[in-house]
Amino acid sequence: MRSPLLGEFLGTLVLVLLGDGVVAGVLLKRSKAENSGWIVITAGWAFAVMAGIFTAVACGSTDAHLNPAVTLGFAVSSGNYAKFLPYLAAQVLGAFAGAALVWLHFLPHWRETPDAETKRHCFCTTPAIRNTAANLTSEIIATFVLVFVVGAIYSKATVGPAPGVGPYLVASLVWGIGLSLGGTTGYAINPARDFGPRLAHAVLPIAGKGPSDWSYAGIPIAGPLIGGALAGLLIRWIQF
Repeated sequence: MRSPLLGEFLGTLVLVLLGDGVVAGVLLKRSKAENSGWIVITAGWAFAVMAGIFTAVACGSTDAHLNPAVTLGFAVSSGNYAKFLPYLAAQVLGAFAGAALVWLHFLPHWRETPDAETKRHCFCTTPAIRNTAANLTSEIIATFVLVFVVGAIYSKATVGPAPGVGPYLVASLVWGIGLSLGGTTGYAINPARDFGPRLAHAVLPIAGKGPSDWSYAGIPIAGPLIGGALAGLLIRWIQF
């Protein structure tokens, strides 16, 4: 049963379940983690990445991208785009499924939380200051850092990490991106991570939910894809 697509699906599911789960735990009323803050959210997302990578590899995806921007970046660096669309589909479906499980896990808390925007934040990103150019730039920069540094971690120049260490290094990188660059847009840095849960928010019967903010949804798709592609171009040029 192991396969690359199953790995990408289940790895992304775990990524979003734990990642959106920590946001829900911090934001939703009467959660024991309520108001525990940004450090908890960024740490939770880092651990979510680690768990997602290990899951993806165990289930058949040695790439363990979990992110269309990462898949695109390495497609650009290698010139081989064969995996992009199949991985994209698996990643989006996995993100949707993970978000649906977050809704189920926190089921009583949606009704306890009066603010509709807070509920949406548990699924997808929203900028701190809504400015299209600035928000797009933030997502491009943060995703560029993600893809370029992941490439550096696994590069021939560094001889790659010891077996099993890579997921911890990538998780640390995501934690650093969240702490340093995440305050502007909530650091989607992953089109599947934002679009799949946003779609789940739109279709699930979440108590007291509001609109899914589709007017912003293009930014966390376009920005990460542009940033990932630019990182891939630089990796290809440096050839590390």
